Amino acid sequence: MRRREFITLLGGAAASLPLTARAQQSGEMRRIAVLASGNADDQGLKSALAAFQQRLQQLGWTDGQNLRIELRRGEGDEEKIRKYSGELAALAPDVILALGSSTVGQLLQATRVVPIVFVFVPDPVGSGFVNSLSRPGGNATGFMAFEYSLSAKWLELLQQIAPGVQRAAILWDPGIPAGIGQFAVIQSVAPSLGVEVNPINLRDVEQGLAAFARSAGGGLIVTASGLAVARRDLIVTLAAQHNLPAVYNYRGFVAAGGLISYGADLVNQFRLAAGYADRILKGEKPADLPVQAPAKYELVINLKTAKALGLDVPPTLLSRADEVIE
Repeated sequence: MRRREFITLLGGAAASLPLTARAQQSGEMRRIAVLASGNADDQGLKSALAAFQQRLQQLGWTDGQNLRIELRRGEGDEEKIRKYSGELAALAPDVILALGSSTVGQLLQATRVVPIVFVFVPDPVGSGFVNSLSRPGGNATGFMAFEYSLSAKWLELLQQIAPGVQRAAILWDPGIPAGIGQFAVIQSVAPSLGVEVNPINLRDVEQGLAAFARSAGGGLIVTASGLAVARRDLIVTLAAQHNLPAVYNYRGFVAAGGLISYGADLVNQFRLAAGYADRILKGEKPADLPVQAPAKYELVINLKTAKALGLDVPPTLLSRADEVIE
C-alpha cells in the first residue's frame, strides 16, 4: 500500500548503495534524503513534498517498497540545518534533495560526494554551489528560484498594487549570499522608482517593522530565504497589524494571508527535482545535469487582503495573475 507521508528511517546509517538501475529492477531499497528549511506545518512544503513523491512513483520509485525517504526540516534555524546536514551526509543516501540556499551551503560543507539536487536556490553560481549552469561540475545541481534581477520586479509590483508607497521595508537575511544579492538589486533600482528602502534583518522583524510603520507611506518586500519561510505566519500577521501592503517571493505567503507574490512554482520545482533524482538513481552524475531556471514565474494575489488594506487592485494586474485568492 502506498504511504501517505514521508517516513523517517530508524537506526544507524547503512552503507551507500550503488548508483545503478539494478536496484530499481530487483526491488533493492534505495534512499533519498530531504533537507528543507521550512516548518513542519508549512502547507506549501507539504504540497511540494507530495508532488515529489508522486512523481517518483510515476517513475517507478515507491516509498516503502524500493525507496525510503529521510526527511529533516530546519525551521529556519542555522544550527538545526548544520546539524541535519551532517546527519544526512553521514547516512550516505543515494541522493539528497535540498530546499533553499541555506541548506545547500551546509550540505556542501558536509559532503562533496553524495549527490545533491537543489530547488528554490537563487544564483547557485554566485553562491559557489556549481561551476556553471550548463556544467555544474561537482556533486550538486538542480533548479534555480530566480536570478537576482527578479528582485526589482517586487518593488515595481509594490508600486503597482499600492501607488501611495514611498518607503519600502526590505526583510532580508544578511547572513546568506542570496539575501545580500536580492537586497543589492532592490536598492539599486529604488531611486529610479522614487522609493526609499529600509533594510530590516529577519531576526529583528517585530521591532524593525514596528519602528518602520510609525511613518506613513510604507510598504514591505520579503526577500527569499529559509528564515523568511520559517517566520511566514509572523510576517504576514505583522504586515496586517501595521497596515503594510507586502510583496512576497512565493505563493505560500499569499495563501497564508499575504497580499501578493511573484516567483517560481515550488510544487513544480519539486516535481522536476524528482526527475533529476530518478536520473541519478539510474547512474547519471549531478556534474553532468545542467542547472535549470524557471520557464515561468507565477503571480498570485489575495483580494481579501487587498480589501482589508483598502486597496483597489488594478484590472491590468488582475488580468496577469495566475491565481486570485478571494
